[in-house]
Amino acid sequence: MSKFQSIDFYDRQLSSDHGSYRLLPFRFTELEQGEYVVTNMVGEYLILTREALQRFVNGGLKSSEPEYLELRSHHFLTDKQSVMGPDLLAIKTRTRYERLAQWTGLHIFVLTLRCEHSCPYCQVSRQSEDKALYDMTIDQADKAISLVFRSPNSAVKIEFQGGESFLNFPLMKHIVLTAKSENKKLTVPKELVFVAATNLAVITDEMLSFCAEHEIKISTSLDGPKELHNKNRPRPGRDSYERTIAGIEKARHLLGRDAVSALMTTTQASLPYAQAIVDEYVEQEFNGIFLRPLSPYGFALKTKYYRAYDSKAWLEFYDQGLNYIIQLNKDGVDFREYYACTILSKMLTSKDPGYVDLMSPAGIGLGALVYNYDGKIYASDEARMLAEMHDFKFQLGTVDDDFEILFTNETFLRALDESFSYSVPMCSDCAFETWCGADPVFHWGQQKDFIGRKPESEFCQRNMHIFKGLVRRMEADPFVKKLFTRWANSC
Repeated sequence: MSKFQSIDFYDRQLSSDHGSYRLLPFRFTELEQGEYVVTNMVGEYLILTREALQRFVNGGLKSSEPEYLELRSHHFLTDKQSVMGPDLLAIKTRTRYERLAQWTGLHIFVLTLRCEHSCPYCQVSRQSEDKALYDMTIDQADKAISLVFRSPNSAVKIEFQGGESFLNFPLMKHIVLTAKSENKKLTVPKELVFVAATNLAVITDEMLSFCAEHEIKISTSLDGPKELHNKNRPRPGRDSYERTIAGIEKARHLLGRDAVSALMTTTQASLPYAQAIVDEYVEQEFNGIFLRPLSPYGFALKTKYYRAYDSKAWLEFYDQGLNYIIQLNKDGVDFREYYACTILSKMLTSKDPGYVDLMSPAGIGLGALVYNYDGKIYASDEARMLAEMHDFKFQLGTVDDDFEILFTNETFLRALDESFSYSVPMCSDCAFETWCGADPVFHWGQQKDFIGRKPESEFCQRNMHIFKGLVRRMEADPFVKKLFTRWANSC
């Protein structure tokens, strides 16, 4: 058997002395020597021995065998007792792809490129204090708001980014008030949510009071303990950590604990401190952490931070962090790793959480739109960062364009067409295709190809390692299986 194999038909009737059944579409790959992960087209998986897998494919399974019953209940085969199997599989498939009809829900407004931090791993290089050059204008913002409400999605999230978003606080206020006013004019108002990405270093009581009044959630950066955070995120005064922690406490007091979240980025300096970083998040009373690698865009490449470590080093860091989080849960600490949660929801439920980097077809445009400070519109935040490298491949247009023109952009349509992983070479045979997704911006940035050369893709290397690791942990430990199931259902 080759590394990946797929069976993509169910009209093949298999008959033997043990009865007959039809195969439903599935794929498989070796997990351990002699054991295989078998997945169906909606991500449900089973573990089969090589011998059981061969008998299953060749029609040799007895209907009384446990493997047979599991394969039938999880829609890998259908027989006279499960004539509804294909219809149930189709319903689950429709559920998984229903988000495509909802269109774009996340709209990112880059209010300014100005920032008083000088983080060397940042994808967007810090700019000067010239507001005229690096701040979005009211006119551009109003045009962007009009485009936001053209989206057919019933739920819209407006996220403010920078630079440091609160350095253009007057425009943030204008957008919030205008968006709320426009929403009230709709026959059926949308579910409208606001999020402000901020380092919290310049936030004031006035800003937080406005956020509290209009239910604006806060997303900040916390890279770990004080020494590590301040090394990763330098600013005048060398007090980034102190300002972040003080800002988190003040924001929680005014907005509520659940209204404040944090993200970390793994630098080379972070690699030895997986447990310490998790401990910092536990100490600050967060419910979980997203263990993120560096992104290969913009300023992070110019400063050589992206190439400071390879994917193998980050995966070792990730495994250490995840294993430690599992142990914390065994010790009674309710804490989760959010990337694992996202993947597990695709593995263990019939719904797709809509995480842009793990969508098929790609989440660019469909999952998010970025209205840049200069009025240009990009298909994703990563596409905006790619433009910082003077590659405007994924610029859809500007705020002066019509909604229809933006979404009939040739690059956008081609990227969607080529990123449907069910039909992409190597992805189509991969047992993990339904858990994964497509990231044409990443692969274009790395290889100048929407699909990418999979054997050389860090995106594939990282995800395949994590997929196998999650399965191995669940199969080896009933506690982990129960824990991961809870994570999947709460994602």
